[in-house]
Amino acid sequence: MGSIRPPELESRLEADNEPFVLDIRPRRSYRSGSIAPSHNVPVYNDLRRGNDDALCDRMDELPRDREIIVVCKQGIVAKRARGLLTEAGYDAVTLAGGMGGWNGYRNGTLGYRVRAFVWRLFG
Repeated sequence: MGSIRPPELESRLEADNEPFVLDIRPRRSYRSGSIAPSHNVPVYNDLRRGNDDALCDRMDELPRDREIIVVCKQGIVAKRARGLLTEAGYDAVTLAGGMGGWNGYRNGTLGYRVRAFVWRLFG
């Protein structure tokens, strides 16, 4: 599985065996709103510029015994991080839609409801 949708993440966070949520957005974005509980490793801008070492140098901060859900702004840069983590042997997926999707889900926005409808139609 390459990604997880917001409703599934929410239910898994409420379960006994919750995943490790890795938020790669810049610290300022993280502080203005994040998923509880999540851990901030602010490598978003580095990964966007092609600096994979920024994340690789911090992988020792991540658990190997839990699934990692990678979160960024919209989910695009998180896919790059997921690829690096997977190559390094971590069990990692991205949050579909990133924080934008999460916030849309939590706030019940029309944009999120349309996206969820499309997901149901096309899987």
